[in-house]
Amino acid sequence: MAGESLDTPYRGGFIGTEHRFALTVYFEDTDAYGIVYYANYLKFMERARSDMIRAVGVDQAAELGRSGSAYAVVEVDIKYRRPARLGDDLQVVSGVEQVRASSVDIHQRVMRGAEMLTDALVTAAFLDGHGRPRRQPGDWVAKFHAITADR
Repeated sequence: MAGESLDTPYRGGFIGTEHRFALTVYFEDTDAYGIVYYANYLKFMERARSDMIRAVGVDQAAELGRSGSAYAVVEVDIKYRRPARLGDDLQVVSGVEQVRASSVDIHQRVMRGAEMLTDALVTAAFLDGHGRPRRQPGDWVAKFHAITADR
């Protein structure tokens, strides 16, 4: 790790239009049998999705501070295919499927090597400070279109 700071948080990155985010399953992620608790897959995907949005150049924190607007997950369709276990190295693969005026659909898969463990479609709506949908900033829409799988 020469030349890399151990004080810098991990960031995923893009391979083509897909964002990759690596993680390891820790004891806190599992149940008494060492199997990842089902809700923790949503946490893994949230972290990866936030990293993808940041990596594409969308500054949610600045927008939240400026206007009170932010993304909120409004729908998740998830299929659990195989369990992850304590000590597994995983990768969350995320890609933008569709961009609408006030929301974005993101396809996310939790992988262990080539094996898909979960498969999900997540809809994140852009909400104003009162929780009502509002149009996403135009430059954000353009950034999402640039990485949309169906371009």
